[in-house]
Amino acid sequence: MASPTPPHCSITAAKPYKNLHYPQNPTKNHHNNHHWPSHKVSLTNPLPSPRNAAKPAAASPATSANRNPNFPSLSPLPPSKSELAADFSGRRSTRFVSKMHFGRPKTTAAARHTSTAEEALRHAIRFSSDDKGIDSVLLNFESRLCGTDDYTFLLRELGNRGEWGKAIRCFEFAVRREQRRNEQGKLASAMISILGRLGQVELAKNVFETAFNEGYGNTVYAFSALISAYGRSGHCDEAIKVFETMKSSGLKPNLVTYNAVIDACGKGGVEFSRAAEIFDEMLRNGLQPDRITFNSLLAVCGRGGLWEAARNLFSEMVYRGVEQDIFTYNTLLDAVCKGGQMDLAFQIMSEMPRKHIMPNVVTYSTVIDGYAKAGRLDEALNLFNEMKFAGINLDRVSYNTLLSIYAKLGRFEEAVNVCKEMESSGIKKDAVTYNALLGGYGKQGKYDEVKRVFEEMKAERIFPNLLTYSTLIDVYSKGGLYQEAMEVFREFKKVGLKADVVLYSALIDALCKNGLVESAVAFLDEMTKEGIRPNVVTYNSIIDAFGRSASAECVINPLYETNVSKISSSSLNVIEDAPESEVGDKEDNQIIKFFGQLAAEKTCHAKKENRGKQEISCILEVFQKMHELDIKPNVVTFSAILNACSRCNSFEDASMLLEELRLLDNQVYGVAHGLLMGYGDNVWIQAQSLFDEVKQMDSSTASAFYNALTDMLWHFGQRRGAQLVVLEGKRRHVWENMWSSSCLDLHLMSSGAARAMVHAWLLNIRSIVFEGHELPQLLSILTGWGKHSKVVGDGALRRAIEALLTGMGAPFRVAKCNLGRFISTGAVVAAWLRESGTLKLLVLHDDRTNRDSSSARCNQISNLQTIPL
Repeated sequence: MASPTPPHCSITAAKPYKNLHYPQNPTKNHHNNHHWPSHKVSLTNPLPSPRNAAKPAAASPATSANRNPNFPSLSPLPPSKSELAADFSGRRSTRFVSKMHFGRPKTTAAARHTSTAEEALRHAIRFSSDDKGIDSVLLNFESRLCGTDDYTFLLRELGNRGEWGKAIRCFEFAVRREQRRNEQGKLASAMISILGRLGQVELAKNVFETAFNEGYGNTVYAFSALISAYGRSGHCDEAIKVFETMKSSGLKPNLVTYNAVIDACGKGGVEFSRAAEIFDEMLRNGLQPDRITFNSLLAVCGRGGLWEAARNLFSEMVYRGVEQDIFTYNTLLDAVCKGGQMDLAFQIMSEMPRKHIMPNVVTYSTVIDGYAKAGRLDEALNLFNEMKFAGINLDRVSYNTLLSIYAKLGRFEEAVNVCKEMESSGIKKDAVTYNALLGGYGKQGKYDEVKRVFEEMKAERIFPNLLTYSTLIDVYSKGGLYQEAMEVFREFKKVGLKADVVLYSALIDALCKNGLVESAVAFLDEMTKEGIRPNVVTYNSIIDAFGRSASAECVINPLYETNVSKISSSSLNVIEDAPESEVGDKEDNQIIKFFGQLAAEKTCHAKKENRGKQEISCILEVFQKMHELDIKPNVVTFSAILNACSRCNSFEDASMLLEELRLLDNQVYGVAHGLLMGYGDNVWIQAQSLFDEVKQMDSSTASAFYNALTDMLWHFGQRRGAQLVVLEGKRRHVWENMWSSSCLDLHLMSSGAARAMVHAWLLNIRSIVFEGHELPQLLSILTGWGKHSKVVGDGALRRAIEALLTGMGAPFRVAKCNLGRFISTGAVVAAWLRESGTLKLLVLHDDRTNRDSSSARCNQISNLQTIPL
């Protein structure tokens, strides 16, 4: 299933934020103005957020210092999670970029240092060639420097130049000269803050411990500075430990402290509920939040796409009279876009000028990226044009997003032009640029171009990163080019990278797309043996692949078909003859062995007699592993189970899958099983509640769920129920712009959903005819397989619709210029609709034979019944 994966939580679990008050179901009209509520709301019991891995800043040099046994909270920092930080540095998140506060007016406090400090700084820069050289400069100016303010100025300016070594020497010099504990504490706080800003968190910790042990570091300011230092580097757990230690030592946190720890939550991926607890504690202590507080809380929402919690925070901000800035809006938009609520994002962006806050490059990049991820590529391109019209120059993130959109659309000439424009503006292509091109060419099956772009990338000394190799392996594997995928994996290991959950998931997904479910499950076993924890995406790929292998064949590129025999004979020999140093450890050997076997078996498409039973056993084993690892399902999981049901040869097999669905989510099971059994109004009330939840997802995820549910109903003969579901999806605008009096666009619909919709559309046209109105001159049904298709596929939908129209005797024919378009004239269709037997063909009736034969077996399964909500 091609749907993006929403946050890892059940779509039907009780949501605490439902008790909050804000307007629901924003209008889809982009021209309507949106007004935010101004009433007070509560942050108690906020929406949980999935935990994201912290992203450390620049690595800190390991400066040895004796640990303070009385200060257990300062545990050693965890090592950097990845050595690829430099490779990914070209594409910063919109949240990080917006943190730079572009366009925000700067305030400058009156200078408190003397001109002597400025002169000393010039000498320190000019004459001290190394860190120790600054000591002589400070000795020369010692008698003329006026205390802490001058030294603090020197520390700050040296830090701004990145010369933290000189700053530390200056700090040590100043502390030795300063006798007052209070002033020493100010210097320590300044030094810790400067080191934290430079990413030297280990040094900041050492300065704090020294100050704490010597009696001048036990201050609110020093603790706050250390919390901020940890937070800036993504070490949220350490920041919270320092925060708790501070309170236990008798110090009372101030607004700066609370802002620092909430900001650390945003950077470290802490659940929103924890950040909200800290916020509530702050309010109980009588401190009033400011703009920094709310912006930091919004950043926490942004990491998990918690758009409703973010909107709630914005309302609280307005209620308290806290002024918003560009960072407020950019961070709010980040959360809304990640939550897939693009219509709301457009409304928020439209209201910014009324608040005298003009959208900047980060604003546009965030919303454009949201449109792209939601599959609304035309709207993303329109916003790019608006951005250029507004005179806003594109940055690296914007160019890469635009290029990715063109690549997804297969418009490579325009993608290449974007690359040229990008380089002419002084921005060089990076790994993100090349990864987008590789993925785009791969999806279009242009494997020669994939190879050329990859070679160009290395020639330009742009080092491929983990995502590059994952993309290449995914592209080649889905194309059946296992020999090429194996060579890419060898290179991947040769450069010293290690497979992770992303790469394994790409391999498993590729196997599943080719119908090799058993091989995918074997990969899953190998993955867990190596200590790599699968995620819900990994399992969704396997579940959704169930039944595909019964009819699917490996996708073979015709250009490579003549070389199959060579690949088959050479692949396994390479494995057997390769030296141990080349093959690597057991894990690498196993992966390469898989590739070799797949390459050797590529010419064999013989179906195994017991494949169906083997696959159902594999899928049940997958569910068991999900339960053992406590992997939380999401809406994509439920869609995958429903898709698997629609590919079952018997209702008995489907009932086993539905039982697994019941164990995962009662409500989804209750609706699916109830509609399948033909239950009445009570089930439809439950379905409405479920559809309300699904509507909160992004459009592609929501449409995938409707497609899966409809396919299952259609497959087992519940035709009226299937039509009921698709018409509800139409009413809720799940499929945009798909229905008019002259055209039915089925591009984004599944086979069952499309057939149910054709019946409904023709019935609607019939009512127009019998009301005495004329039909348009030309009627069209688009299936998505033709010259201008939005979806690259094998034409399965086109074949299904062609068979349906032929079976009904509907007077539609395939258009000459587009094989995926069925056309007819209005007059001919009207005449056919007036025929006496047409109505009977168009009205759907349930075919209960397939379902009733096994319904007794279904009802024997424990608790297999409609479950009330």
